[in-house]
Amino acid sequence: MMTNTDNNETRDNTHRAIELAREGARLYAVEAGAGLPVMFFHGGFADHRASQLHLGALARRRRLITPDARAAGRSTYAGPLSWSLLADDAVALLDHLGIERAVIGGMSAGSGIALRVALERPDRLRGLVLVAPVFAGADRGLTPAQRAAFSKMRAAGQQALREGIAALYPLFDRLPLEIRARARAMVASFDPASVAATASFLASASQPLESVDALRAIEAPTLVVPGADPEHPAELAALYSSRLPRVSAAPAGAELVSIVDEFCDALP
Repeated sequence: MMTNTDNNETRDNTHRAIELAREGARLYAVEAGAGLPVMFFHGGFADHRASQLHLGALARRRRLITPDARAAGRSTYAGPLSWSLLADDAVALLDHLGIERAVIGGMSAGSGIALRVALERPDRLRGLVLVAPVFAGADRGLTPAQRAAFSKMRAAGQQALREGIAALYPLFDRLPLEIRARARAMVASFDPASVAATASFLASASQPLESVDALRAIEAPTLVVPGADPEHPAELAALYSSRLPRVSAAPAGAELVSIVDEFCDALP
């Protein structure tokens, strides 16, 4: 339960850092810009800085809100996670900011949070943005590549508990040098217990939806941007697009800021 004394909001000329206490965590988010609200969630082992890297320029025309999901970044939490808890956090942040409805989206694992909000609280959506989706539903489960990736994350999370956050660095070894350095700098400030909680949750293969057929109930306009690797198979994005009633599908590799901005312009 939030109270005024639980919330702290720091403002500057460009970004507004927001904190609120909820269900055993102190949640953190960054807000910038004005206009149509767009809330966008990062993927696993990342935080709001990853969202800003991909979508920060959107704040020139939109009210961009980039949370650190519970147990990520500054939103430290070492307890059990669930998709409903993560979705409730998103709604609590909307309530705190006085936003009735927003475009809600996410990349990779963050798309699961956005998807769960769409399924549980469709009244809070103006639109839905799913970038590089991961989750095919409980009836299909994870692909072998996804299981292997999440298993590595879980092992690294447990190692970080014992040895410190540098245990995560090898996960980024295959990235290009500049991106690798940015990823390592990002996770350097992470809380090991929170990292372990996130990794265990993802490796549990919990799904934000029972079946892709559940997507047929989502009435909000939806933008689907396919992934391009075995952990984010383009075939899954196509499967989403075949079920969603009001879908726009973007080509893989499209410039994300432009297509999200165009999607927002087209909303009723």
